[in-house]
Amino acid sequence: MNHSVTTEELRKNIALSDLPEEHLQWILDRSEYHEYEDGTLLFNTGDPAFYMWILLEGKLDFYMDINGTLVYYISFENDKTSGGITGLIPHSRMKNSPGKSISVGKLRVVGLHKDHFSELEQLNSNFVQKLIGYMTERAKAFATVQLQHEKVSALGKLSAGIAHELNNPASAINRIASELKTRLNSNYDLTSKLLADDFDSKHIESIRKLAKEKESMQKSALSALERMEKEDEIADWFSNNGFPENRKAVETLSEFGFSTFDLETIRRDVPNNSFTDLLGWLENIMISDRLITDLAEASSRISKLVGAIKSHVHMDRTNDVQRTNIHTDIENTLTLMGYKLRDKNISVRKTFCADLSTVDAYIGELNQVWTNLIDNAIDALEKNGELEIKTSCNAKDVTVRIIDNGVGIPKDIQSRIFDPFFTTKKVGQGTGIGLDIVKRIIDRHHGEIKVNSVPGRTEFVVCIPVSQVQQSA
Repeated sequence: MNHSVTTEELRKNIALSDLPEEHLQWILDRSEYHEYEDGTLLFNTGDPAFYMWILLEGKLDFYMDINGTLVYYISFENDKTSGGITGLIPHSRMKNSPGKSISVGKLRVVGLHKDHFSELEQLNSNFVQKLIGYMTERAKAFATVQLQHEKVSALGKLSAGIAHELNNPASAINRIASELKTRLNSNYDLTSKLLADDFDSKHIESIRKLAKEKESMQKSALSALERMEKEDEIADWFSNNGFPENRKAVETLSEFGFSTFDLETIRRDVPNNSFTDLLGWLENIMISDRLITDLAEASSRISKLVGAIKSHVHMDRTNDVQRTNIHTDIENTLTLMGYKLRDKNISVRKTFCADLSTVDAYIGELNQVWTNLIDNAIDALEKNGELEIKTSCNAKDVTVRIIDNGVGIPKDIQSRIFDPFFTTKKVGQGTGIGLDIVKRIIDRHHGEIKVNSVPGRTEFVVCIPVSQVQQSA
């Protein structure tokens, strides 16, 4: 021990301020003294935790190592929040540093090795209880900061997914709008040709009626070979009747289910030199109609996504307990995770109970649970994997099972997956909301979460009571 530190200086530490003189001397006699310059790395991630550090001068910034990324969490200094105490505290279960500690300004500390903790408790049990109080407050501060960082991380990842989902229909709308403009301009020229060919309105109306019938018919999906055979049949009819090959017309007519009999019917009262103009006009209006249908579908998809987003993040509502339909919430989550499901070609099987009751929930928080569990399942699956979501319900509880046929969770870590900061994912993967947060949310809903995992089958089981009021009572 460096004897330049006196009991008088040690008493200036807030946690030690009311200790008797002999107890301060006892600490000094068994401690190590250290000085560090500004910016010194004192502890690295994974370093063994042996000492309780008593701050005499300066400050210590702590950065948590989360999935390989250093995130600022808290500063330790001689104040009421930390009491000027950091490092290992009696009765703490910490074995290794979960992050990095860096000095701010000149730092002077006194370190008491854990070997002296049991003797310290015998010497002054009230002081040890005081230290445990600081440890509890530190844990609360860590949990608060963790939740904030993880919510921001989850929001960022969810936003990226939403942007990805919105990009496809938005791009489709731009492409369709451009194509429709081209088709509209073509329609002026094609209609002018029909007028020049002396088509009367009744004849054009009969052709339009036939086209409408073809559009409204339920089209069966054709294989590639069947489609080619259909196109070849129509192309041969063109050739056999002396008409020039029109590939666009051939593809469109076969797609909409026109037969050679239909073509004979159309041609019956039309001069050969006008038939080509008529087919060009017919192909143009049919494709235009299809583009309008595609446009409606793309815009409907955007509306569905916006609705899912609004419901998922619980917009325009308070953060109080409210009634919600878990099936709807899960469907919205699947919609928002659609890009990841499609990227891996994952099939989703849903088995929902028929008589589901709405449940009391902090809806925004509960949706974080479904997002995390489904995202974890997707990450665990290989290409062409299978995701199953099953619900069962009764008058008191709703149970949700999320099952994947991925590699499974190793048996030796299954008991740790709900621990804070524990992860098996690589850097940058996941929603950012850890399973410990998931468990806290379920606990807040007076529910239960369990996991059963073997290679080829992992099942998370979440049970939520229907009424939070009764649970609170």
